[in-house]
Amino acid sequence: MKKLYTLLALFCFIGTAWAQAPKGDVLIKNGTVLTITNGTLEETDVLVRDGKIAKIGKGLRAPKGVQEVDATGKFVMPGVIDAHSHLAGSAINEGTSQVTAEVSMEDVVDPMDVGIYRALAGGVTSIHLMHGSANVIGGQNETMKLRYGSTNPEDLRFEGAPRTIKFALGENPTRGGRARGIQPQSRMGVEMMIRNSFSEAQEYKKKWDAYNANKNTRKVAPEYDLRMETLVDILEGEVWVNCHSYRADEIYMLMKVFSDFGIDRINFQHANEAYKVAPELAAFGATASVFADWWAYKLEVYYSTAYNASILTENGILTSINSDDAELIRHLYHEAAKTQKYGNLSDDEALALITLNPAKQLGIDNRVGSIEEGKDADIAIFEGHPLSVYAVPMMTFVDGIKYFDRENDKSDQRIYVNPESSVEEVLLYEKMDHSHRCMEGAAIFYGQNLFKHKH
Repeated sequence: MKKLYTLLALFCFIGTAWAQAPKGDVLIKNGTVLTITNGTLEETDVLVRDGKIAKIGKGLRAPKGVQEVDATGKFVMPGVIDAHSHLAGSAINEGTSQVTAEVSMEDVVDPMDVGIYRALAGGVTSIHLMHGSANVIGGQNETMKLRYGSTNPEDLRFEGAPRTIKFALGENPTRGGRARGIQPQSRMGVEMMIRNSFSEAQEYKKKWDAYNANKNTRKVAPEYDLRMETLVDILEGEVWVNCHSYRADEIYMLMKVFSDFGIDRINFQHANEAYKVAPELAAFGATASVFADWWAYKLEVYYSTAYNASILTENGILTSINSDDAELIRHLYHEAAKTQKYGNLSDDEALALITLNPAKQLGIDNRVGSIEEGKDADIAIFEGHPLSVYAVPMMTFVDGIKYFDRENDKSDQRIYVNPESSVEEVLLYEKMDHSHRCMEGAAIFYGQNLFKHKH
């Protein structure tokens, strides 16, 4: 029996070892290192060992067997982090109910989404894969590292990242409620849905606390409810809320609700009118992840400003800029640069919006978000300053492994599509083909018969 346990333990260890993400070694030489936390270091080397930044300095030598990358004339920065993404999710919304806290994006991660590679080509190394905003309390999110090439979704999981969940205010959940004939269907109903859900979770917790305190009395355990379990975890601070929001009145409303229930951590996503309640956000300790300059695409985002991120930053609110889009994610460094036109943020402040700040909002800043010794080697190398309109991402490393190299781009590394394959010729109709009879019996006129041809 002892041998059996030993073998089982060995198999478990081997399985765990196989499941670990690959770690790399590399020496990046002579780059302009944008550390974010320690200023800009000219002609500086960054040594990476076993996926971690081991040393930062000048004149470092590559240990035996370690690849060397010449970054002379280039800029080395922490990998970009997108705090709001739907990339690599094979499903986004579970809209059958206005409260679906029991579902999780971890169950629908698609590691073969070519968008992951395209994001890497924009210097992105981590994303916050979020549930959609079809309901008031949506599903749990997944923080991921973009380790492209694996077919195992577990390999993309950011190990140890705090749990998060998606809430939504405004038109998205109320429109969905009206379309599906479920409650709530108004903005004030959204508030009551959140309050009622938390109240139910408190009652659920009381029942379990009473049962656990008297287990020996042969009482029947309360019914287990994963939705309620998740809501209790929110109340106890174990799950962090990220809330889709636009209008200032609703942002302020949710802070009041959270104060009433003793929840002290929230990140407002989009938050187009957050600048109107910046002092209140700062007093609460809330954070915000915003667009650089998206607005007016629907009525409730009409009163926005491109100065939003700068105003929030100047008011001491931890702010990031996100994409919410598979295309915009590829040039978040340009989005960050807009804050220098709209608000005159410094280089470090602007770059922090897409590196250190989102890392703090996701609770992963002890590992990523800046170039510091001991942190994960999630690094992007640029030709040209990343805040310049002429910036070009050249290489992207995750855990010291090079996942993108502009000079050695292997057919975009697409799994399903080969961009070099021939495309079938598309033949448009040059004359009426009477073998297709789908319109037989239909007469279409616009001044004259549109099907009239000269042959």
